[in-house]
Amino acid sequence: MTYMAFVGPIVRVRVCSLVALGLAIAWLPGCAISEESIQKSKGYYQEGVASLEYDQQKSYVSFQKALKLDPGNKEARYGLGHILALQGKFPQAEEELRAATALDENYSEAYTYLGQVLQKQGRWRDAIASFHQALANPVYTTPDLARFHLGRSLAHEGDYQGAMEAFEDALVVSPPNVPPALLNLELGRAYHKLGFERRSKDTLIKVTTLDKGGEYAAAAKELLTRLKP
Repeated sequence: MTYMAFVGPIVRVRVCSLVALGLAIAWLPGCAISEESIQKSKGYYQEGVASLEYDQQKSYVSFQKALKLDPGNKEARYGLGHILALQGKFPQAEEELRAATALDENYSEAYTYLGQVLQKQGRWRDAIASFHQALANPVYTTPDLARFHLGRSLAHEGDYQGAMEAFEDALVVSPPNVPPALLNLELGRAYHKLGFERRSKDTLIKVTTLDKGGEYAAAAKELLTRLKP
């Protein structure tokens, strides 16, 4: 899946029970997690990250072990959702990512990933809400990811004005986390839908410069042929 930011700082909330179905956090008296368990959980999480690219099954098991030791390890929950999404198991991925956001309501990376998983399920309005939730965090370090996917969702729903604004906002983030050629391609499409032919043409020409001979340049050239002279 494209543009799914994965590794982030380990921040955990100490809990004793995560009710996945209801996405609720339940506190039970006398259920404090030892510092040793927390550190071991971190270790299993790092083990899962290290094996992610070459052995997803091993990585999945490591994340499960991390959560068994510390159910509040939100990154391990995110990791499980990531693997499930890569496998096309989107309802299960959604469950894990919602569990991660239940652990931390400011977990913007998880909200952005959740939005993409919802897109894959055709739930565009829910995806839009998730991207907005990600952007509600003023210290989110990669907001252009959420803005890019928000723009695509808004465009799918016919809100090209909102899509244009989302793409334009994404373009000012530096350094970029979305390929500039792809972002400009989507912005050029939004301009075209809004009837801004000159802006669309200039933006699409920029794509052909940024992505010489690439798939984004090819898509931009095809759209340029349909613009008014």
